Amino acid sequence: MSQIQIIDLTFSYDTHFESIFEHVSVLLDTDWRTGLIGRNGTGKTTFLKLLSGAYPYRGRIRMSEMAEYFPVDIRDARKSSLEVLEEIDPDYEFWRVLREMEWMGMDSAILERPYGTLSPGERIRLQLAVLFAKEHAFLLIDEPTNHLDEEGRQMLASYLSRKKGFLLVSHDRRLLDACTDHTMAIERSSIRIYKGSFQTWQREKSLRDQAELEQNQKLKKEIRHLEAAAREAGRWAGNKEKEKIGHKVGGLKPDRGAIGHKAAKMMKRSKVLEHRMEKAAKEKAGLLKDIETVEELKMFPLDYEKERLVSVEGISFARGDRQILKDFSLEIRRGDRIALKGPNGCGKTTILKLIAGIYQPDEGRIQTGSGLKISVVSQDSSEMRGTLAELEEEAGLDKTLFRAVLRKLDFSRDQFDKRLEEYSEGQRKKVLLAKSLCEPSHLYIWDEPLNYIDIFTRIQIENLILERKPSMIFVEHDSVFTERIAKSAVRFEKDPQSAGFKAVFESSGLDKEQGDV
Repeated sequence: MSQIQIIDLTFSYDTHFESIFEHVSVLLDTDWRTGLIGRNGTGKTTFLKLLSGAYPYRGRIRMSEMAEYFPVDIRDARKSSLEVLEEIDPDYEFWRVLREMEWMGMDSAILERPYGTLSPGERIRLQLAVLFAKEHAFLLIDEPTNHLDEEGRQMLASYLSRKKGFLLVSHDRRLLDACTDHTMAIERSSIRIYKGSFQTWQREKSLRDQAELEQNQKLKKEIRHLEAAAREAGRWAGNKEKEKIGHKVGGLKPDRGAIGHKAAKMMKRSKVLEHRMEKAAKEKAGLLKDIETVEELKMFPLDYEKERLVSVEGISFARGDRQILKDFSLEIRRGDRIALKGPNGCGKTTILKLIAGIYQPDEGRIQTGSGLKISVVSQDSSEMRGTLAELEEEAGLDKTLFRAVLRKLDFSRDQFDKRLEEYSEGQRKKVLLAKSLCEPSHLYIWDEPLNYIDIFTRIQIENLILERKPSMIFVEHDSVFTERIAKSAVRFEKDPQSAGFKAVFESSGLDKEQGDV
């Protein structure tokens, strides 16, 4: 057991006017399985990079174990997986790596394959196996679930729950609950550590926020009373001062000494009340800094005049020698929210692109309702180029509405003048989501919309969809989101009768086989 001491940490990028971290002090135990959470742009990845020694900083970071950052950037994907293993750790012990691979259900034969042929899940598992095989290493794991399917996430959660200690950045609530025992939250004005998983943090944070809001209301009321009392005391003191130079009363001169004494007492009381009011105001100003306000979003689903929006009839689709879909059928009706589930490579994204008209089927047909307006959020945002203004013009967006939605997604105004290629993955995804929310549509086609998106924004979007009830078909590996949003699902399962997958329709507990994929 050892500790990571972070003392008076201050850091800012050369291109930023404000510090990402300012005078931060935190104590971590390397035996803890700690989840690191916070909104996009709060510095979670930066924090991991600082611990790994990637950036210069002010302050002190003390740790006895070696910090290892995941994912490792492998530049040459043509290398064999065994060569990549050596690149990650030249001093690796082969038996240790094989042990970790076995615990993750990996076949050692993949070490003979070119790294570039491995699936995203296989690459993640291989890298983690090498890093966890290192002795005296503390892992800094940065968003390992992006593009991982449901099965891959379950495997990862099971594996991490058996490890000794790490610091994990993830927006997957189920993963955090399954494998962490502490939560480190980068909040609005501080960093706090909670004992327990994400649900524990969420519960304690909610109680603390509620207590602060109640105290805030109490202080507001107290300040109003103190302001009124101070004004009244000041008025009395002023009136008494005037009596010192007033006219005779009953032929007698006023006792200026007595009146002055009483006026001074009233003035002193006024100053005491003013001091108490200032103290209460300062106390009030210290509240609400860490409260996460989730603003209400808007979207504009259109009501289609007919019941059926899209009909997919017996389509097949292949890429080269690989048959991706075969004799697949599906119907999307008004009010449907259909989730496509299954392992990576089973054809989920292909189906969305076929429905959106990006691909054309080799066989069968897709009938889209006349005049049907479709809004798409694509899985990949890496090709986004240009400025927000250019995007607004090209997509015909209302600039005021679009930027208001971005602000509600916690997008800072100083980001508006940057080019899209300078945005983080999470920021680019928020741009795509905001664009879709601003497009009045009959059908929303979303492909992994929550990759890189923080937990608070996920909750915002869930609540919006449940309120506005748009017609949707989507792919999303965040199981909490899917369980809350989907009204039905198409699950792709390995077909023992063939080399491909079969599609099973799930709705209200009733399963109905569709066709071979």
